[in-house]
Order: sequence, then structure tokens, then C-alpha cells
Amino acid sequence: MSDAIRLLLADDQALVRGALAALLGLEPDLEVVAEVDRGDEVLAAVERHPVDVALLDIEMPGMTGIEVAELLAVRAPSVRALIVTTFGRPGYLRRAIDAGAAGFVVKDTPAPELAEAVRRVNAGMRVVDPELATESLLEGTNPLSAREREALTHALNGSPAAEIARALHLSEGTVRNYLSTAAAKTNARSSVEAAVIARDRGWL
Repeated sequence: MSDAIRLLLADDQALVRGALAALLGLEPDLEVVAEVDRGDEVLAAVERHPVDVALLDIEMPGMTGIEVAELLAVRAPSVRALIVTTFGRPGYLRRAIDAGAAGFVVKDTPAPELAEAVRRVNAGMRVVDPELATESLLEGTNPLSAREREALTHALNGSPAAEIARALHLSEGTVRNYLSTAAAKTNARSSVEAAVIARDRGWL
């Protein structure tokens, strides 16, 4: 199938990856040429195989799908990135598009619609799940700074301010300030609650 659209699948769940490969492989104009289970293996796979569209999960070992999309935009700009994820969070959508992804759909998208999304992305168009697009517009932009996101990511794991300060090479007072402002921005009563809210909105 020399004229087929060549696909790379990146997902750490073998069953999901296999199902996607089987479904997309039924389309006469689509061909899965590579599969990986880690985000940090995508670039090497793209360099080994001619790939037109990379279908990326978000949460993978090594690198997230959003980080991979950003890397591909710089290192392999001819490869179009399509995020296919269980995590349909508006914040993820905005971050993915900002990173250079050409599309964002959820995994329960019917197979014919997913195949059409691949074709449209390959043709240079942008494809976004319409419900997520609406939610993203309603929620607005991520209000957290990079440092606030870093502090909240550690707080999400239950780390105290002193431990976060050591990890980020900051003073404990500075970390407490970041956590406090993040809590205010998310209308949370604690840094842990702020971290959970930020995670659920796809801001971390």
C-alpha cells in the first residue's frame, strides 16, 4: 500500500494498541507501520519508519503524548501528531494544541470517525473532539504558572512543603507562596485540593 497513510501507534496498554491497530488496519488507505509502548521511543521509531501520522496516548512512560507532540513538531515536523486518549480533559486539549498536536480525540471515538480524523489530520487539517473544545472554551486558559504547576505536582503525591522545596531547589517560604497562590487560583481550601482540581482539569 504505497499510497496508504502510514501510522505509528504509541500507547502503553498493549490491548488498546492492538485494538487500534486492528481497527485502523481494516481501512484500505491506512497502514500501521510502527507501534511503541513508551513516549520516549516515538522519535526513534519515526526515524526508522516513514510515518505520516503518529497516534499518541497522553499518559505513557518516558514522555507524555503532549511532550512527544512538542518534540515531533521540532524534530520531525512532517509527522502529524494526533492525541488519542482516555483522559478527555479540557486542559490537556489546550496544552496538546499549544504543543503542536494536529488533533485531539478520545478513545471511545467510533472507528470510522477515528479513521476520518486520521485522514483529515494527514491532509493538514486540525481535528478536535467538539465536546472538549466547548469545555475548553468555557474553562478558559490555565491560570497556573510553571512553578505553581511544579509545586502542585509534588503536592499531589502528598509531599510536604519542605520536601517540595528540596526537590525544586527553592526556599520553603517560596514553595508555600506558590502553593497558596495556586490554591487561590483554583478556589481550593488546601494545596492538595488545588493539586487534585488542577490534575482533573488537565493543567498539570
